[in-house]
Amino acid sequence: MGEAGLDPVAMARFAGVIRDLMSLGRRVVVVTSGAVGAGRWRLGLNPRSIPEKQAAAAVGQGILMHRYDQALSAHGLTVAQLLLTRADFGDRPRYLNFINMLATLLSQPGIVPIVNENDSVAVEELRFGDNDTLSAMVASAVDAHSLFILSDVDGLYDADPAKSQTAKKLARISAITPDIEALAGGSASVWGTGGMATKISAAKMATSCGIPVVLLHAREPQAIVQCLSGGQAGTLFVPVNTRLEGRKRWLAWGGVTTGRLVVDRGAARAVSKEGRSLLPAGVLSVHGDFVPGDLVALCTPDDSEFARGLVNYSSADLSRICGRRSTEISAILGYKPYDEAVHRSNLVMR
Repeated sequence: MGEAGLDPVAMARFAGVIRDLMSLGRRVVVVTSGAVGAGRWRLGLNPRSIPEKQAAAAVGQGILMHRYDQALSAHGLTVAQLLLTRADFGDRPRYLNFINMLATLLSQPGIVPIVNENDSVAVEELRFGDNDTLSAMVASAVDAHSLFILSDVDGLYDADPAKSQTAKKLARISAITPDIEALAGGSASVWGTGGMATKISAAKMATSCGIPVVLLHAREPQAIVQCLSGGQAGTLFVPVNTRLEGRKRWLAWGGVTTGRLVVDRGAARAVSKEGRSLLPAGVLSVHGDFVPGDLVALCTPDDSEFARGLVNYSSADLSRICGRRSTEISAILGYKPYDEAVHRSNLVMR
């Protein structure tokens, strides 16, 4: 961090890379952090409470966008600021409005959308928590060709390179397994939120949508051009072969769940391995307060989420029929609009 908590040299270097990408016909969306850091530098305080962090963000957001505008306008590019909260993704109409607006910006020559979490108003339950998650959700929303995560490390290592001289960088991750997730450590950056764990989680999110993810060092953003030209840099997370269609992406990663259903292992297997619907008989317990059509998480008995879907029954009704056969629903509730608790067409694996 430099003047106003931001490094003007690094931002100028990054702006040059954006210019190079756009001159090659690429459309670029930047997901940034730095508003709280810039604000606390200007205010001369170390905010700890949510109101203090919101105040720092309110001061820092203008500084951050001014620095981006200075760096990009030097190349004839124009900044478009987008401030988002989790609610903008959780509500389907707002989500679609965001996608349409962003598509309009990207259709205009010389426009660079700069996306940041609206830290000055976001409350804890509506926060993304880190910009890695936000970047993956934006990449999924716009069906990005690639996602590049710039960090204070140049890739994922098999051990903490700050502690182990024998740590080796992993150039290519074909699948994000529990062993890969176990490699995550904490963030060493005083200005950062999250760490390697959030970057791996973001990579898992984006690759499940068919988007390749590359983890690079923020001091070498020119490696983005190198990667898009077929070169190798950082760590590449390989995407799955099939890309989720837009609605399924929203179900998996965009929407906000209002409850969760704990299901037995047989039902979990039928849903995840056999493409079956979830029947009330397979539901062990119901948690949360929801109505028909709400998004709920499906969890195994150890409370590990494996899928999400739009539920057919309210939490009150489903609590009455969970563990019961579909043929018993009418007798219990007095009506039966659906045999399924969650239909397979409204389900997506996580």
